[in-house]
Amino acid sequence: MQASATAAREAIPAAVVARPASSSDLPAIMAIERLPGFELHVGRSEEAEHRAMMASPAYAYRLGIRAGVEAFAILSGVGDPHGNLYLKRIAVSRPDEGLGSAFLGLVLGEAFGPLGADRVSLDCFARNARAQRVYQKLGFTRDGLLRKAYRLPDGTRTDLVLMALLKSEWEGGRG
Repeated sequence: MQASATAAREAIPAAVVARPASSSDLPAIMAIERLPGFELHVGRSEEAEHRAMMASPAYAYRLGIRAGVEAFAILSGVGDPHGNLYLKRIAVSRPDEGLGSAFLGLVLGEAFGPLGADRVSLDCFARNARAQRVYQKLGFTRDGLLRKAYRLPDGTRTDLVLMALLKSEWEGGRG
């Protein structure tokens, strides 16, 4: 697992840059999370909820920039006394191009560096195998399953897979 995490980090294209998001970036963020078909793989927030999270010091919004805003991530738990961060959401405008892995690698570098995390956790839709492969490639392991824990826009419920990555695992993967 460590060799694959190292390879994933080395594959980060130089053209991908992560930067903090501001409220002026909300239209781009909301456009990505509302792309056709994404409701089956990515949660959504209304503008007021995004603004409230952006205003809170407990959240960190990051953008993935290449030709423009092509990805975003939301981390919560910034400043947690136990060093836990939660990846609330990550989405890319064009899946299957390697941007998700590259961008998440940058976000994790910041999470385990300047943001001071000892552990980053997430949950994702159980049927989102593509996302789970990206997370595993970067060193995340499966911690469990929350059965029927998320209500989709059509009213049906879906399972969430719990995954986590420890700072020691992230640093060991760089070895």
